[in-house]
Amino acid sequence: MHQTATTNELRTILVFSALYLIASAVCAFGTGNGEFVFYIVVMAVQLAALLFVHSRVGLSKALIWALSIWGLLHMAGGLLPIPSSWNRGEGGSVLYNLWLIPERLKYDQIIHAYGFGITSWLCWQALGKAILGATGKVVRASAGLMILCAAAGMGFGALNEVVEFFATLSLPETNVGGYENTGWDLVSNLVGSTIAVLLIYFRARVGAATPQHPADQ
Repeated sequence: MHQTATTNELRTILVFSALYLIASAVCAFGTGNGEFVFYIVVMAVQLAALLFVHSRVGLSKALIWALSIWGLLHMAGGLLPIPSSWNRGEGGSVLYNLWLIPERLKYDQIIHAYGFGITSWLCWQALGKAILGATGKVVRASAGLMILCAAAGMGFGALNEVVEFFATLSLPETNVGGYENTGWDLVSNLVGSTIAVLLIYFRARVGAATPQHPADQ
């Protein structure tokens, strides 16, 4: 059976998350980074939503930690400056604009893939709990359910792009990027969600002999 995060474990993760959000807020206000003041508010709303979902579903400790780490990587991506020498002389860049493989792979794309892969995992845990509550039966990771969870993860990724779009309308300067950047963000979300559900599916096949709660996957 999966191990739902205990109250003490949840408190530890919340303290960790609050510390980096406070540090990020101080940094954003200190540098006049209006974009990340906006994103910190969005993060706080998302944290409240996560607590609500956890109260209904009982998310696993590993998943909540993974989500908190995603938040930390997101804050670092938008606030940490990088030397211009790291990006072929492009000054004024933050970590999100760092090319890990020149002209091929950005830090931003890795974080999108990771984050919305984790979101697909969250959707699986929530779906498994809903089916268990409605039918009393533990559901297995079928191909159809995996496609549904991947689609849900990508849907949340698309919602993120909508939020970023409104940020570009309301803020004078952002690091969101243009149409091509949005396209690659969506591709990254697809890759991350696909990898996540494949891992869930094949792990379920390996452990098929032992009944488990879906949130274990």
